[in-house]
Amino acid sequence: MDPEGSRIQDDPYIQVMMAGSTLRKVKSRSWKKNRYFRLLEDGLTIWYKSRWAGRGHSTFSVTDLEAVREGHQSEVLLSIAEEFPAELCFTLVFHGRQGNLDLVAESPDEAQAWIQGVRMLIHKAQTMDEKERLDQWVWDWFHKADKNKDGKMNFKEVKKLLKMMNVEMNEDHALHLFTMADKSESGSLEIEQFVFFYKMLTQRDEVWKVFQDYSEDGEKLMLEELQSFLSVEQHEGEQSAQHAQELIERYEPSETAKKQGAMSLDGFQMYLCSQEGSIFKPEHQDLYQDMSQPLSHYFISSSHNTYLLEDQLRGQSSLEAYIQALKRGCRCVEVDCWDGYDGDPVVYHGHTLTSKILFKDVISTLKEYAFRASEFPVILSIENHCSVEQQTVMAQYLRQILGDMLQTTLLDGQVPQQLPSPQELKGKILLKAKKIGGLEEYVDETCTDEVSDEEEMANCDAEMASTEDSPEKKSKAKSKMSRELSDLVVYCKSVHFDGFEHAHSHAKCYEISSFSESKAKNVLQYLKLNLLHFRTYPSGLRTDSSNYNPQDMWSVGCQIVALNFQTAGLEMDLNDGLFRQNGCCGYVIKPNFMRDGNTQFSPDKPEEREGYKPLRLSIQVISGQQLPKVNQKEGSIVDPLVRVEIYGVPQDQAKDETSHINNNGFNPVWNETLDFTIHTPELALVCFVVEDHDKASRNDFIGQYTLPFMCIQPGYRHIHLLSKDGTAIPPSSLFVNISISELT
Repeated sequence: MDPEGSRIQDDPYIQVMMAGSTLRKVKSRSWKKNRYFRLLEDGLTIWYKSRWAGRGHSTFSVTDLEAVREGHQSEVLLSIAEEFPAELCFTLVFHGRQGNLDLVAESPDEAQAWIQGVRMLIHKAQTMDEKERLDQWVWDWFHKADKNKDGKMNFKEVKKLLKMMNVEMNEDHALHLFTMADKSESGSLEIEQFVFFYKMLTQRDEVWKVFQDYSEDGEKLMLEELQSFLSVEQHEGEQSAQHAQELIERYEPSETAKKQGAMSLDGFQMYLCSQEGSIFKPEHQDLYQDMSQPLSHYFISSSHNTYLLEDQLRGQSSLEAYIQALKRGCRCVEVDCWDGYDGDPVVYHGHTLTSKILFKDVISTLKEYAFRASEFPVILSIENHCSVEQQTVMAQYLRQILGDMLQTTLLDGQVPQQLPSPQELKGKILLKAKKIGGLEEYVDETCTDEVSDEEEMANCDAEMASTEDSPEKKSKAKSKMSRELSDLVVYCKSVHFDGFEHAHSHAKCYEISSFSESKAKNVLQYLKLNLLHFRTYPSGLRTDSSNYNPQDMWSVGCQIVALNFQTAGLEMDLNDGLFRQNGCCGYVIKPNFMRDGNTQFSPDKPEEREGYKPLRLSIQVISGQQLPKVNQKEGSIVDPLVRVEIYGVPQDQAKDETSHINNNGFNPVWNETLDFTIHTPELALVCFVVEDHDKASRNDFIGQYTLPFMCIQPGYRHIHLLSKDGTAIPPSSLFVNISISELT
């Protein structure tokens, strides 16, 4: 069995990659070093090393890659463009927050072989079905375990393999499985025998028990039996009959069973492990919400200090940070603008050692990447510290580079009573900044005194002794505003917050006020109404670019909750979780009670709202599958536990966890039930966290998955775990049985 090799090794590009190439790895204008790269026999692993590094080498998987950019399509390669022509250059882009790999080939033909070859392998990895994925997984383990590369595996290699796979097994049992698989009695396993060994090792008793409950003969599920399982356990109702037929067609590997209209245990397990058998409702993964409501009726995925890849004191400002945020579905990005030395505005975190990038380059990047992940509007939040002259330069760049993408006029020529919808603004970029006057009145050509959002907020927040509240800022005279820049602001005018009474009596639909997290927390307790036109951002005290919990802000209806996208952790898991639905388009419609101006909703008293119906969430945590190792030391095996955390209105905040299982990350079984009461289901997020128990110190993170409560599929489901960075770690998963019922 060779799931990849025999089909792709004949391709000329792949042959070049397998033969190996010397490519120049580039980190900066001064750091350019030759490395020897080659594709390994598994057709999936790229191996590279320095010619002079002895035995040291590095590897990464094609599954870690998202795309290949051709030519000078990174800041690093642009900086060396005069030295190396575009036809020699390419960039490997990784999933998540991992840095890119910029490479220069020795010839255009060699560059093309790697560009086209890697693209082919990425496409293949992305389009594999469940069986091909499993075959690839088995093939990978065989190659990892076959230390002497003779195409066979002896018992000593098998024992090492079990440790690598996170399995603690006594030697007698391991030898028993080995002997059963070694049908030729040669003392070693070839690939086909290893597949049999692997199948015995991965036998899922807990899935077999569910299968047995519905299978009359214990061998297969007939169509009616599968239909009964879907109806009773998976809560599918009337559609279960047609769905049963579709599942057999899609997942049953045996042609004989298919002809009988039946599903074998293998097919049943394949269905349960597929996306259809996952915890996330398939119908909520695509765009399913009404996108014709006013912009203020949506939660909008929003980034703070978007230009930073690291911390706010010394971190690197980078165009790549904008690309990463936009491809994650972010729809509100921030640009912190300052005067450049040669009349060209720059972007960086003022009064710090963060590096600078050109404003015009940020806008060009925005034009290129704004609508790749989502077609709905992007809000460009300008943090303006520039002189009037350089503001005018900014306005010229915005018009020249973005052209018709920039929304500079009212859609129907009328002053709006409510904001236009995401649907109406598809493919448009909205500028959020200060504006001279309003949309209603004609204003003359003179400039008025204005200050920028966070500068103004810093003056309001007496408690903030931070870079945003520095003496330099406080003493700085108010800067004037360029009329040219002001005229580009239509639907997102930044205004100072003068209190809730003033806001509710005087606020216009196109006005937005910004709060730092500390100011926002101070005013939340006084809120009886929803924050319809507000943006929040992390405190300036968070110089490490850490984040605050966005759930507190969403629970009061705040639509633009800006987070440091570059910082992985719980807060970004919650953000990713909320925006995982609706086609990952960056817009999620608020619950009805937050959009209806007549409904009073207080997160502290959810029972007082009309239509209050609390629900019981019961999660039976059954088992885990092939959890990743935390400690790479040989012989180290995890002791996993599962914790379920609920985030929502204050009454819904809860967590509970299973006990830990000693020395088993491969197929731990818990069979423990965790129960929760959800008072406001529409705002709740459910987070599954797997940790390696450590009685002497803090538990180590293994994986997580976060999703909105309203997107949960009840029944027997797999949860496909994600890394700390939010990227997939197949085939690691949890197997659960979920029940949702009304609280009686």
